[in-house]
Amino acid sequence: MRKRLISFLMTWALVALPLSAREDKKETDRLDNCGTVLKEILDIPDDIPPDLLDKAECVIIFPSVLKAAFIVGGSYGRGAMTCRTGEHFTGPWGAPSMMALEGGSVGFQLGGQATDFVLLVMNPRGAKAILHSKVKLGANASAAAGPKGRDAEAATDATLRAEVLTYSRARGLFAGISLEGSTLRPDNDGNGRIYSRKVEAGDIVRKGAVAVPPSAQELISILNKKSPKNLSDPASLKE
Repeated sequence: MRKRLISFLMTWALVALPLSAREDKKETDRLDNCGTVLKEILDIPDDIPPDLLDKAECVIIFPSVLKAAFIVGGSYGRGAMTCRTGEHFTGPWGAPSMMALEGGSVGFQLGGQATDFVLLVMNPRGAKAILHSKVKLGANASAAAGPKGRDAEAATDATLRAEVLTYSRARGLFAGISLEGSTLRPDNDGNGRIYSRKVEAGDIVRKGAVAVPPSAQELISILNKKSPKNLSDPASLKE
């Protein structure tokens, strides 16, 4: 009996280890893709207005989300969220937390194409809420389709007051998109695979509990290059 048990455990270990390695690689590839997507978008000045990025506390990227994932795979896309470090979000961009985008109208807006989503989190209240719980856009956090290029000058007050500005890119076309009704939540299982230990999103982003992993270096580097300083109203950063 004991020999059979040992044999079973050894067989299970041989199966489980490759599966675990594949899951870990999915997460590192996802972070790599987040950096690639953001670089491509920020290298085009008419996409996200630089002055909006300079006022954002955090950025969330969901690369290559497929409609099929919302029908077959549990209604979510996966990506990463990074924020400026420091008590009032005034430091360099820090280590990312893995994130999940769920349900709502996302699947209906994807069509048949892989779509990249970029979300700007515009105030500390929105950032802290997203890092610590599931947040429904439009209910728990105000959201609006983000203005692009010169459109930022004509953005409405409602848009500029939104806690989250949302954008999409599909087939090379970049635009603001409404994600109201969708939810954002930390992907703590993904964080465990990236950082090789259980660690909460808030501890990663707000407390600097971990270093930036190699697969996120491009993501953090491009943000520190394109938006090194937080230009938000200083009073708003103390919320």
